[in-house]
Amino acid sequence: MVMPLFDTASTMDASRAVPLGVSVPRVDSGGTRHAAGGRANVACYAPGVPTLEIVYIAPGGDWRVQALPNVTHGVHHGIVEDLPYGSRYGFRPAAPEQAFPLAVPTKDIDDDGGQPLLLDPYGRAVDQRDGFLTSVRMASDFDWGRDERLRLQWRNTIIYETHVRGQSMLHPDVPEELRGTYAGMAHPAIVEHLKALGVTSVQLLPVHFHLDEPHLQDLGLTNYWGYNTAAFFAPHPAYATRTAQTAGPEAVQDEFKGMVKVLHAAGLEVILDVVYNHTAEGGPHGHTVSFRGLGEETYYRTDGHGKYLDTTGCGNSLNFGEPRVVQMVLDSLRYWVDEFHIDGFRFDLAVTLCRNAANEFDPRHPFLVALAADPVLSDVKLIAEPWDVGYGGWQTGRFPGGWVDWNDHFRDSLRSFWLADRAALESGGQGGSVAKLADSLSGSAALFQASGRSRLASLNYITSHDGFTLNDLVSFDRKHNEDNGEQNRDGHGDNRSYNHGVEGPTEDGDILASRAQSRRNLMASLMISLGVPMITAGDELARTQQGNNNAYCQDNAITWVDWTRTPESHEMLRSTKRYIRLRKEFLAAQPHDFPVRDEQSYLYWFDQCGKPMSMERWNDPQHRVMQLLLGTDDGALAGLVVVNGSTTDVQVTLPRVTAEGTAPRMFELRLTTSPLHELRQGGVVASGERDLVEANSISIYRT
Repeated sequence: MVMPLFDTASTMDASRAVPLGVSVPRVDSGGTRHAAGGRANVACYAPGVPTLEIVYIAPGGDWRVQALPNVTHGVHHGIVEDLPYGSRYGFRPAAPEQAFPLAVPTKDIDDDGGQPLLLDPYGRAVDQRDGFLTSVRMASDFDWGRDERLRLQWRNTIIYETHVRGQSMLHPDVPEELRGTYAGMAHPAIVEHLKALGVTSVQLLPVHFHLDEPHLQDLGLTNYWGYNTAAFFAPHPAYATRTAQTAGPEAVQDEFKGMVKVLHAAGLEVILDVVYNHTAEGGPHGHTVSFRGLGEETYYRTDGHGKYLDTTGCGNSLNFGEPRVVQMVLDSLRYWVDEFHIDGFRFDLAVTLCRNAANEFDPRHPFLVALAADPVLSDVKLIAEPWDVGYGGWQTGRFPGGWVDWNDHFRDSLRSFWLADRAALESGGQGGSVAKLADSLSGSAALFQASGRSRLASLNYITSHDGFTLNDLVSFDRKHNEDNGEQNRDGHGDNRSYNHGVEGPTEDGDILASRAQSRRNLMASLMISLGVPMITAGDELARTQQGNNNAYCQDNAITWVDWTRTPESHEMLRSTKRYIRLRKEFLAAQPHDFPVRDEQSYLYWFDQCGKPMSMERWNDPQHRVMQLLLGTDDGALAGLVVVNGSTTDVQVTLPRVTAEGTAPRMFELRLTTSPLHELRQGGVVASGERDLVEANSISIYRT
């Protein structure tokens, strides 16, 4: 039976409206894990509720209920005397009638007729026992040793986007009980692969506590990607080992922290993909788990008449015109940095977070200003997915200093040049010119110039979790999303892919060879480009999703990294490692501020005759050969990239470059993406002399 507790005047006076969530009362601050017998200050922003109650149960105790007696600017707060660490709790309006639909809990507390509970927006963990959700009061102690954030330079960063579950589920060297977990992500087999590959930063798909959408539950599917957050301060417990889940939220939290500690020890940053643009409550008729029940028209953006303004395509949009929403997100980010040592964040549909009162993107939005002014958050990596689905949603290049943007121009330009154009050429049509490719390889400088940022503001990628894998880009002309249960209507139709003659799997040797070369061209282009490269997990192994380009609901072998060794995966892994080593070798020979220092850096463009590119050749689709000489005046070496996007081999005259005095420089071939790499690597050609560049390939030299 729920036992009501009645507040005394002294208890009412002792509570505070800050900090939000459950905390040690100020008079008890400095205590240890079990200090003050579980006495807690509870504060929840619930502007839509006249009186708020906390319903809670201490470990080994009974359910109890207490009204939070004080309200300060919409924050309900009070002192709870018996809420020790490990206690489960939730909120409910004191009035018996509710004007909103409630989804959880699915049964009354102790069968006493109590209302379902609302999660604490600041809850540090979520418990799912007994068929309903509760928040959990958490401690903060963990032995970090000397661990700290790595603070790697953007210039030296290579991001590896992956999923905690999918990374290790099929790895034969990871023990079965660790597969698909935080501990599995930290297993030596996974860590050694990442280190050997050469990446520097692991970007994890959402790890905040999330829920599955009702339509997926009806189909027997789950939201594998996790872009449906219900609790912004809580790690997703299903990604912990069964042992940790059984032990409870503290063990889940410790397993997550242990993963971060291991990755840091290996020199790998941890970046979280975060979803602050919407919540798992969906549209106005969706399930209520927290925010809608606490203050629907404050937490969510509406038109002033109660109608939701959705710029996410997920039913709702958090209202970043509301200071308390901005505060919650800032507090959440800071918590993950301070408590979990996170190195940075990638913001899903980041434009929604920066829409002003008129619902327009504002690069000086208070949220962006607050991030820039915050001493903790301004010191971590901030990555924008610079679009949403609302009006004026595409904003690549417009985020302010301190941010790096996903560069969809780069993605589309490389796919077009190496795949869509090749498909057109091989069918007797015409491809595009080299101009867009050149802009992408050189960091899309013009795109970011207006925001005052350099080429390092460009996060370059060819694939991501959303869309085809690299292998599927070269194997499918069309998406094949039938397994998603939407009759293949979901997913993008504009993929700029090329199957090289056969849709899907084939045993044709010529087609397989062509696909392999296209994979190499794309990966090499990514690694030689100025900016920050991102690889999608499994692309280095030629992973396939069988043509599914929207596998958000496929928690199975379609999305999990396949570690089976095949000739294709072995060759792709070797090539990817080679391209990453080459990138690092070149950057190590340049000053630390390359390529930001434009006055000392150079990018010289030449045609196949070794002459400076003319405007005519830049824009002529018949000329698909170009050369890029890049470096710095005081660098230890320069690089020469020769691109042949035509269907025939070409004799290219290397640009005339003299060393000290009058002697011509010598160019050493470091790699070619053609099948002749092993035979040709290491060859030396004098500047002004000719060298063969195979059809549809890249050759890279150094001098």
